[in-house]
Amino acid sequence: MNTLVIVLIAAVCLVAAYALYGRWLAKTWGIDPKAVTPAHRFQDGKDYVPTDGWTVFSHQFSSIAGAGPVTGAIQAAAFGWLPVLLWILIGGIFFGAVTDFGALYASVKNDGKSMGLLIEKYIGKFGRKVFLLFCWLFTLLVIAAFADMVAGTFTAYEVVDGVSQLSASAATNGAAGCISLFFILFAMVLGLVQKKFHLTGWREVVAGLVCTVAALAMGMLLPITLGKDAWLYITFIYIFFAATLPMWLLKQPRDFMTTFMFIGMIAGAVLGLLVAHPTMNLKVYTGFNNESLGTLFPILFVTVACGAVSGFHSLVSSGTSSKTIDNERDMPKVGYGAMVLESLLAVLALCVAGAAAAADGTPAAGTPFQIFSTGVAGFFEMFGVPVYVAQCFMTMCVSALALTSLDAVARIGRMSFQELFSVDDMKNAEGWRKLLCNTYFATIVTLVCGFVLAKIGYSNIWPLFGSANQLLSALVLATLCVFMKVTGRNNKMLFPPLIIMLCVTFTALVQRLVALVQAVAAGSATFWVEGLQLIIAVLLIALGLTIVVSSVKAYVSSRKNSEKEGAKA
Repeated sequence: MNTLVIVLIAAVCLVAAYALYGRWLAKTWGIDPKAVTPAHRFQDGKDYVPTDGWTVFSHQFSSIAGAGPVTGAIQAAAFGWLPVLLWILIGGIFFGAVTDFGALYASVKNDGKSMGLLIEKYIGKFGRKVFLLFCWLFTLLVIAAFADMVAGTFTAYEVVDGVSQLSASAATNGAAGCISLFFILFAMVLGLVQKKFHLTGWREVVAGLVCTVAALAMGMLLPITLGKDAWLYITFIYIFFAATLPMWLLKQPRDFMTTFMFIGMIAGAVLGLLVAHPTMNLKVYTGFNNESLGTLFPILFVTVACGAVSGFHSLVSSGTSSKTIDNERDMPKVGYGAMVLESLLAVLALCVAGAAAAADGTPAAGTPFQIFSTGVAGFFEMFGVPVYVAQCFMTMCVSALALTSLDAVARIGRMSFQELFSVDDMKNAEGWRKLLCNTYFATIVTLVCGFVLAKIGYSNIWPLFGSANQLLSALVLATLCVFMKVTGRNNKMLFPPLIIMLCVTFTALVQRLVALVQAVAAGSATFWVEGLQLIIAVLLIALGLTIVVSSVKAYVSSRKNSEKEGAKA
C-alpha cells in the first residue's frame, strides 16, 4: 500500500477528531473563558506563569513527544502495520487525547494541583502516597533511560573489539550535542526577551525562529568531540537547571524552539512521502503471536504507548502545563491537540519504517531511532539539503525527542518527591520535612538516584516500563471518573478506555510475572535481572489493585454533583 494514502487517512481522522470529538468534550465538560486560571491566581514567576496558549501547546507537545511515538510504533510493527495504525488512531483519539485533556482539565479546575494531589482529594490520602511514590520511581526510570539515550546519541566514540575509537558519525553526533548546548543558551535569551518585551503572535514566532536557526547554524560549525560519560554529566547538569529554574526562563522557550524543529521534521517526512510516495513494505499483519515480542494482546498496546495513550502525559498535563494556562479556552488544543499531533508523528514513524523495509517485508536494520532518522534525512537530501546538514538536523531532532521529555520528567520527579513529604501547614512543619520539600534538595535526590540507575543499568527493569506507563494511564482515568461524577460532569466516555487499559496492563503484568516465575523455577534467573523484575511486577500489580479498589469505593460512595452542592452550602 502507498504510504502517502496511509498518512492522508490518518491526518483526516486526527483533524476530524480534534474538530469534532475534542470540541464536544470541551462543550460537555464546560470551558469558561472568563474564569481566573491557577496561573493568574497563584502566579509566582516560577511554576505558575500565565502563558500564551500556543507556547503552552509547544511545551506540552515537546514534553510528551518523547522516544515513545517513534520507537513504539516501529517496534510494534512486528505484528504488522495495520494493527499498529488502528491502535494509534483509535487509541490516540479515544484514549490518549481524552486522558491528557481530562488530566489538564481536572488540574486547572483544582488550582493547578498535580495528579497525586487530585487523587488525595477524590480517592484518599493513602492513594495519594502510593501514587506519588509510584510516580517518583517511574520518573527515575525515565530519567535514567532518556539521559543514557541522549548521551549515547551525542557521543563521538564507539567501542570496537574492546577499544574505544572515533566513530564514523563523530562529527554529526558532536554537532548535534553542540546544537543542544546552543539551544539552552538561546532559549534563555529568548525567555529574557519575552519577559522584557512581552512578545506574542508573529513577533514571538520570529524571535523563536531566529534563535532556533542560530543554534542550529552555530552548533553545526562547532561540533564537540566528547565521550558518552562526559555527555551524561552535561545532560544531568542541564536537567538540574531545567527542573529548578522558572518555567519562563528555560523550559518554555526551549520547548517553543524545539517545536519548530519538530514541525520541520514532520514537514520533511510528510513532503518526502508526498513526493516519493514509497510503498509500505512492512507486512499488513504477521499473526497474533510474535517470537520476540509475544502475543498481540496485550503487547501491542503497551509497546506503542505514547503514540496512542501514555500515563506519563497526564503527569505533564497536571504537573506543569496546567500551571501555565492563561485562559481555559486554550485547554482543548493543549490537552487534546498536542496528543493527536503526537499520534500523527507515530503514523509518520511507521510509514518511514515501512518505506525503509525490504520489498519482502524484512524490517530495516538498526534501532527505531536510526531507522527513522536515516529515513527522514534521506527525504531532506532528496530536496537538495546537504547530507551533513540533514544528518545533523535529524540527529538533533531524535535526541530532542528524548531531551524535552527528560527535562519535563525531571521537574515532575522533583515535584512528586516534594509532594510525597509535604503537609498543608509547611510553615510549621518539622525541619526534616522542610528539607525534603526544598526544591533544590528534592531535585538533587531525584537526579542522583536517576544517575545511579543510569550507570548501573536501567535496562534490567526496562521491560516493565510499558506496563507501568499504561497502568499509570488507567489510574489517572479512574481518578477522572470520580472527579467528573462529584462535579456533575459527564464521565461515560472515560469508562471504555479505563476498562480496556486495566485489562491490558494487568494481563501484561501477569504474563510477565508468569514468565519470571518460570525462569526462577528453571534456575536460569539472576537476582539483578529477573529477580528485580519479579519484585517490581508484584509491586505494580499490588499498586494497581490498591488504587483501583480505592477508586471504586470512592466512586460508589460519592454522590453526583456533590462537590458543587457542598460549595453552595
